[in-house]
Amino acid sequence: MDKKFEDSKQKIVEGNEARYGKEARALYGDSVVDASNAKLMGLTIKQYRRVQELSNQINEKLEIACKQGDPSNPLAQEVCALHKEWLGFFWSHYSKEAHLGLAQMYVDDPRFKAYYDAVGAGCAEFLRDALTVFCQQMGT
Repeated sequence: MDKKFEDSKQKIVEGNEARYGKEARALYGDSVVDASNAKLMGLTIKQYRRVQELSNQINEKLEIACKQGDPSNPLAQEVCALHKEWLGFFWSHYSKEAHLGLAQMYVDDPRFKAYYDAVGAGCAEFLRDALTVFCQQMGT
């Protein structure tokens, strides 16, 4: 099981590198991308399952919150908190500025926009707007 799990994580890293690696390294630098890859490779099975659970919860709750239409409502803000927790499995340092930058990329980059808009029409923009509220409420 451990070998299969390690191979699975390695395939994710390789897939991410193939799809986004050159671009991510240009934007964030090798050290940031390498640290993220190392964090992924260091996940335990329990942590990996939590990441998958968070992904599912984020998408399920995002769809409902988006239909409700208010990015400041409690469900939308719960989605943001779940998203922040999810990021913690990949980022070595969290900042609300980086989180907002990622949210804007979800809108600006057609690959990510398509992913979130497949959850529900307008979900990429809704998530960005909800994260804007979330980060403003965090203060400095």
